Amino acid sequence: MRILFLGDMVGRTGRTIVFDQLPGLISDYKLDFVIVNGENAAAGFGITEAIYRATIDAGADVVTTGNHVWDQKEALGLAAREDRFLRPANFPSGTPGRGMGVYEARNGARVMVSNIMGRVFMAPDLDDPFACGSSQLEAGALGSDFDAVIFDFHAEATSEKMCFGHFVDGKASLVVGTHTHTPTADHQILENGTGYLSDAGMCGDYNSSLGMDKEEPLNRFLTKITKGRFEPAEGPATLCGVCVETSDRTGLAEKIAPLRRGPHLSETMPDWW
Repeated sequence: MRILFLGDMVGRTGRTIVFDQLPGLISDYKLDFVIVNGENAAAGFGITEAIYRATIDAGADVVTTGNHVWDQKEALGLAAREDRFLRPANFPSGTPGRGMGVYEARNGARVMVSNIMGRVFMAPDLDDPFACGSSQLEAGALGSDFDAVIFDFHAEATSEKMCFGHFVDGKASLVVGTHTHTPTADHQILENGTGYLSDAGMCGDYNSSLGMDKEEPLNRFLTKITKGRFEPAEGPATLCGVCVETSDRTGLAEKIAPLRRGPHLSETMPDWW
């Protein structure tokens, strides 16, 4: 099965490149399942219902989020209604929405997707992500109940992301980190068969500070004075994510490679697609 995960969409320019390029990627490379992290899609902070629906219309099967999930208040209603919209699963019991779902891929496969948030250097401080991940895996076994199991682990610390990857190694097809907006070079298949990447990067303008216009962040570092709010950079965006092929028999990863399309970063696509 061919899976594409795209990192955090940031602002209008990030949305535009996803909406423009995702349909072609799905058709050209016969992608079976696509996940997009949308937590920074609305002016850099949260996601609206209109953006969510446009992301699904572009071909995303699931939209994941993170610590900015509730920055747009309409997301509370969206989470309660839409099965393909995920917020971190380790929010307290009673929080609107869901953190995990089971979906049918284009090839008919059953795919479990879980969105979990780390706790190191993160706010709000949610429930234990490792206990949450263990609980999510009780829904069924990879290779028998599910054809693929994917975790979006939204966290700051690479150590926490890596440890979670090892924690579920052999029980998940892919663990991909989001949140830091900077693509890492550590894509690998762990020793028991789980694909892993510490951070997928962002879909946004890399002539920026993490997708935001660089003037205000730079001002705050230099002066410690806030002059205005952060605004998304509006230059040409780069599409960033990770591509995985899984075994039809076990559901484990057989190939993994980064995807980068756009200016500022070196472009790369899997040579096996």
